[in-house]
Amino acid sequence: MSSARTEKDSIGYMEVPEEAYYGVQSQRARDNFPITGTFMHPDFISSMAKIKKAAAITNRNALRLSPDKSDAIIRACDEVIRGKFKEEFIVDPIQGGAGTSANMNINEVIANRANELLGGKKGSYDKVHPNDHVNMAQSTNDVIPTAGKLTVLTLMTPLLKELGRLEESLFRKSEEFDDVIKMGRTQLQDAVPMRLGQTFHGYASMVSRDIRRLTEVSKEMYTVNLGGTAIGSSINVSPAYLHNVVPCLSSITGYPLMQAEDLFDATENLDGFVSVSGAVKACAVDLSKMCNDLRLLSSGPRTGLGEIHLPAMQNGEETLRHTETLLKGLRLLDIPILITQQYTKGLGMSAPSLFEAAGTDSWLEKRTFSCLGDEIIRKTLQDSHKKQVIVCGVEAHICVEQTVLDLLHLGYEVFLIADCVSSRKSSDLQTAIRRIAQAGAVVTSYEAILFELMETSMHPRFRELSALIK
Repeated sequence: MSSARTEKDSIGYMEVPEEAYYGVQSQRARDNFPITGTFMHPDFISSMAKIKKAAAITNRNALRLSPDKSDAIIRACDEVIRGKFKEEFIVDPIQGGAGTSANMNINEVIANRANELLGGKKGSYDKVHPNDHVNMAQSTNDVIPTAGKLTVLTLMTPLLKELGRLEESLFRKSEEFDDVIKMGRTQLQDAVPMRLGQTFHGYASMVSRDIRRLTEVSKEMYTVNLGGTAIGSSINVSPAYLHNVVPCLSSITGYPLMQAEDLFDATENLDGFVSVSGAVKACAVDLSKMCNDLRLLSSGPRTGLGEIHLPAMQNGEETLRHTETLLKGLRLLDIPILITQQYTKGLGMSAPSLFEAAGTDSWLEKRTFSCLGDEIIRKTLQDSHKKQVIVCGVEAHICVEQTVLDLLHLGYEVFLIADCVSSRKSSDLQTAIRRIAQAGAVVTSYEAILFELMETSMHPRFRELSALIK
């Protein structure tokens, strides 16, 4: 049985696990609000830590917080930002008190870690206190809305990036299909002919509009109410803190943040989040509509419309992300990368993100399923004088499998990256991996192979690769 320490809050005493960085108020909140059984988003936790860091810096500069306390708080915040102590954030994301429990959870974690850094014990709070020091010049009512806006901005970045990739792909397909004639329909009834390229151009224009809409509403997230404290009156806040905390936070986050001119309005009214929600919902509806159109056009094969064919892959997006990370990692390690494509004219280009990750815009064309069946590819590989080959791609049970078997036959040591290969059917994928392993290839993951290539944390690229993988 694990040991416990006793902590006290305004309600009374409660036991907390001895080694926990959270405290009594976090423990009480977990007990009181077991609503969803999930945890706060890591980006939200990171956003709160950035606010606490900005507050500690600003309070120190305002001579309200001693350098030793502020430095310990800042170090603790940086650790949280890097992802440490994630198991210590135990409060349910749905909670009472407008986010007070979430605010106290991070206050306690940072305070206990800061106390530890200063030579104190967790739970004593004699050197750094969750309220008096970590939460100095703040309130739940300005911390949580500000953290929410930072989180929106953080999550919006990859969303806009992926939408941009989709927009580019759709415009490219509109050109590719510009000479393909299809039937235009009204209420599923035949209307007049049109080009398939026009359909895809329409989808691309729709996504472009979503990007503009999301970009515009994101700007509302730049205005924050930090410094307004409980109701917008900035009670218990020094003038030096009030005027400098948002610029400090802006410097930490890299976002062009501005303190609201009317802090009462910014504290009372959170309609900016409604605007973001509406834009995200509109985007989701647009994407759903496009997917349903494509699914209908590809219906069949005997009794549906059957005008287009959509090739399917198991875990396609996940496989793509893993492969992008693998390629970026191999580039950092100066490992030569060779991209091949099967019948590009008929099957289309590989995802543009793969070329970007590999740092090249060139590939070798093949018509045989095995890469080694193409003389140019085989000679290119032989001329490299490499005896170890890392393999990834699709489809696992056809091109990948035949390539690996041929490589093994020629005496190469082959590493198959299992989370960077895929097939249309899960059964085909698993069968291919088993056969490849039985044939003598090493089956591993993209993370394992990158760390194996580095060998040690002393590798000059260790920090870059670690950040890439995480």
